[in-house]
Amino acid sequence: MAACMPKPGSLFWTNVGKNWYKFSRNALSVAGLVIVIGIIFSAIFAPWIAPYPQHAGPFVDYDNAGKPPSLQHLCGTDNFGRDLLSRIIFAFRGALIMAVVVLALAVPPGVLLGLVAGYFQGRWIDTMIMRITDVFLGVPPLILALAIASVLEPNLMNAMIAVTVMWWPWYTRLVYGMASSVKNEYFVIAAELNGASKFHIIFREILPNCLSPIFTKMALDVGWVILIGASLSFVGLGEQPPTPALGQMVSDGARYMPTFWWMTVFPALAIVLAILGFNLTGDGIRDMLETRMG
Repeated sequence: MAACMPKPGSLFWTNVGKNWYKFSRNALSVAGLVIVIGIIFSAIFAPWIAPYPQHAGPFVDYDNAGKPPSLQHLCGTDNFGRDLLSRIIFAFRGALIMAVVVLALAVPPGVLLGLVAGYFQGRWIDTMIMRITDVFLGVPPLILALAIASVLEPNLMNAMIAVTVMWWPWYTRLVYGMASSVKNEYFVIAAELNGASKFHIIFREILPNCLSPIFTKMALDVGWVILIGASLSFVGLGEQPPTPALGQMVSDGARYMPTFWWMTVFPALAIVLAILGFNLTGDGIRDMLETRMG
């Protein structure tokens, strides 16, 4: 009997293979994953990949200022003579750091509040949590982020704080709806009848049944966090010069449109590429998890 049991390692790789098969059936999701891997790889190894890594710092070369795209500078140069491709590659670092930090800070409290409010639905704690959540959701996200960032010193850390403050309510609302539904399932009622603690019911019975939508939303949210971060840097509330930031590069180049179009177009295309890659990857993860749940 024991000889017929699959080894844990082989079972793990079997599940990985099944999930990859489901994910790879969508060609657009695979293309998005390739884009995401390329962006992450470029951000990590930027000093070795960027053709002019010194241009990501306080560098000036007026002799090459405003050069159009060429073999020497594939995306052209900015008004200070800095290579745009090199600065875009380094700017991916700040965009990815913002996405990771914002989701790492916003998801846990949002999920926890949603679980507590959903399990204690109809009680005072449910009313208090969800009314506060509704207040945050009632304000347009970008307006709220701009309002918070404007009263803080403009830098990457404060920009991340501003985005985090407006991001957690979406997870609270998502998990609240799922938790309030799951708590009426028979396995939860059985756990309550067996004397299980509320902590056990919330985190061992309800939470595992909410993980798939949470992970799907996280994958889709990376692109939106990058977009919000770029919007903040566009108005000068994100990373400050000479550190490259995609939104700030678009803003700087917009003043020279349409003559020096490449100063705006290529950073904007980088933002679009990042958002597209993460959204396509998120769609594939959603399809994969929904298929597995079915």
